[in-house]
Amino acid sequence: MSTTVPPVLPISTTSVAAAGSIESQASQPPIATPAFRAFINHITDTVRNGLSQRRPWAELADRSAFAKPESFSDATLRVRKNYSYFRVNYLAAVALIVAVSLFTHPFSLVVLLGLLAAWLFLYLFRPSDQPLVIFGRTFSDTQTLMGLVGLSVFVVFLTSVGSVLISALMVGVAVVLVHGAIRVPEDLFLDEQDTSASTGFLSFLNGAASNVAAATAPAMAAARG
Repeated sequence: MSTTVPPVLPISTTSVAAAGSIESQASQPPIATPAFRAFINHITDTVRNGLSQRRPWAELADRSAFAKPESFSDATLRVRKNYSYFRVNYLAAVALIVAVSLFTHPFSLVVLLGLLAAWLFLYLFRPSDQPLVIFGRTFSDTQTLMGLVGLSVFVVFLTSVGSVLISALMVGVAVVLVHGAIRVPEDLFLDEQDTSASTGFLSFLNGAASNVAAATAPAMAAARG
């Protein structure tokens, strides 16, 4: 009685290694993820720290402190003092007005979010060893930058997005000026502005770009290099 030994099938180590390499690459996060995460975390922390410096909203809306200014110079002085004291509240109010205006214009909101995403993922956090390829054409970093700048100019100045933003900013500034002019600042502790002038939301506006660049420099260097 003879037994038949089944043939031994050859095993391709190349295909197994290639499959393992694909799986490992798929499991690895993108290089730009740490830089983008550091960017978002720094912006969030800075805004949170800035908003923590705001004055009580009840103090801002104290109706007993409202009075008509005696003259234009008096109104100007009130606006200057009130802005020094309520600067974080005023900037938050303007930001809220802009946000509400954008939410009531979904097209402008979508366009702005798309423009922001284009800057973040096509230029700022795109690894330099991965060239931008669109419709089979490869673009250098300089060409990508010029294209994004041109797109930004077109979106802001040649579409309805710019008018929405300018209108919202004008409304916000008008609200701040009216409140600052009719709010009597005599009961405010303006001597605190020397210790708070360099902190809070104003420092976010003045130094956010440099702070973000310093915080994300190592991750961005890894992504771009």
